[in-house]
Amino acid sequence: MFSLTAIVVGAVVFRKMGQSLGWTDEIARVLLAWVTYYGSALAALKRAHIGFPGLLERFSPSKRIPLVLLGEVFVIGFFLLMAWVGMEVYQILEGDTLVSLTWLPLRLTQSVIPIGAVLFVIAELLSLPEALRAPRLSELEGHPANAPSPVQEVRP
Repeated sequence: MFSLTAIVVGAVVFRKMGQSLGWTDEIARVLLAWVTYYGSALAALKRAHIGFPGLLERFSPSKRIPLVLLGEVFVIGFFLLMAWVGMEVYQILEGDTLVSLTWLPLRLTQSVIPIGAVLFVIAELLSLPEALRAPRLSELEGHPANAPSPVQEVRP
């Protein structure tokens, strides 16, 4: 993240001085992709991606864990497919280089696809026990998931 910021700020400074650097745009795009893929894997490890816990809570407690597992199968399956396709892309790009930096192989820049996908799968598997524990906790009395919604009318 620091290197991306430094390159973009440096590019702006050089541009304002009338000495534009031709390689900064391409490198900034590559670094942004890397930050996105690796940040996504980190967010998966922390279970910080956008979700719909209210949807899961609408199901009976006995159906929550199978639904969590089904969701995990879809997510992990998607990222395994992405890793496989990323390896195909990696092989296709053999010998290609960046346009502005001909010494930098395109394979290196695109290696983030399979690596990021595998990291995402690992993060999902590592955080799976916590994801399976959450539906069980919501079965307990007094858990916030079982509290009445503030928009629903509560009758004694």
